[in-house]
Amino acid sequence: MWHVRTDARVFLALDAADMRKAINGLALLVEQELGGQLFSGDLFVFSNRSRTLVKILYWSPSGFCLWMKRLEAQRFRWPANELEVLQIGQRELTWLLEGLDIHQAHETLQYTTCT
Repeated sequence: MWHVRTDARVFLALDAADMRKAINGLALLVEQELGGQLFSGDLFVFSNRSRTLVKILYWSPSGFCLWMKRLEAQRFRWPANELEVLQIGQRELTWLLEGLDIHQAHETLQYTTCT
């Protein structure tokens, strides 16, 4: 069952990962290469080179969860970026898993004053 905190952050590993890795191997990637807080409940998302497979690793209150989705005929629309890790929202993760571009929404604007 998919039990994710509503305030959990989502981190995409933008480089292709070795999808032979299971929980222990992906956990090492999170700690050593991505600099993530493994036991935070945040979601860490990995994909293979061909972008046909996604694995999501997260900590639930009683242990690790590893979720996987494999596409049979298409590819995930993985973002291109110069960073190793991209933080996105849970809404954008849903879009990505459904085959949509995570940048489809309007850019969030933040102002401090109104003149």
